[in-house]
Amino acid sequence: MKVVPRRSNERGHADHGWLKTFHTFSFASYHDPHHDQFGCLRVINEDRVEPKTGFGTHAHREFEIFSYIVNGELEHRDSMGNVEIMKRGDLQMTSAGTGIRHSEHCHGSKQVHFLQIWSIPSTRGLTPQYFTRHFTDEEKKDQWAHIVAPIDAPGVVEKREASGPAPVHSPLNLFATILSPSKSLSHSFQSGSAQRKGYIHVVQTSGYNPGEASGAAVRVLGADGGPLELREGDGAYIMATSGEELTVENIGEKAAEILLFDME
Repeated sequence: MKVVPRRSNERGHADHGWLKTFHTFSFASYHDPHHDQFGCLRVINEDRVEPKTGFGTHAHREFEIFSYIVNGELEHRDSMGNVEIMKRGDLQMTSAGTGIRHSEHCHGSKQVHFLQIWSIPSTRGLTPQYFTRHFTDEEKKDQWAHIVAPIDAPGVVEKREASGPAPVHSPLNLFATILSPSKSLSHSFQSGSAQRKGYIHVVQTSGYNPGEASGAAVRVLGADGGPLELREGDGAYIMATSGEELTVENIGEKAAEILLFDME
């Protein structure tokens, strides 16, 4: 298994005052041909939006767009008539399909911190859809919570609100955990195809930090060339074969919030 680090301070970064953002992949004015996308994964933006500000109404099409709320509250409005205030633990997925318009604003008096993730759908021209799911910290504590899965996968419910993973029209699974100090967690890459792609991201929960990564620390085991250490904001590309196992170990003194993508 090959694991290639993507360091926090090497990501695209912008501080607009009302918005502090990091871009894992090329986005807006940030462009890096070595980091345009990975498999169907096109965007991982780690955003912090100040109170009474946000992203005004804008259009999207032909993307699966999901928001993972870390802290604060995010108000969502869209052209399908959805109005929702999302809080920690919420995951909202918009299948933009042939086109939607939406806005996202910080709700309340505290900054909202969330990850905005886009994937490329397997089929173009889909009818727009909207889904929300909620996962408690307890559901993520020292175990993988399966929070996004392909729409045709077993156990996935194609309803606006339901239990289980949010549906996505991409060959992508997303897992989340809050890993306690000294705890470890494994994931086996299983697929009908021989090759799998993965991406791991350690959420920057200790606060905004545009410099070298700090905070929670984890060690990734199972990679060719030995263990890899990641801290908050760091990520890593994973190239695996079916059946290979990745282990994440918390080697720090505080809990680490981790997202793990498993893709074709």
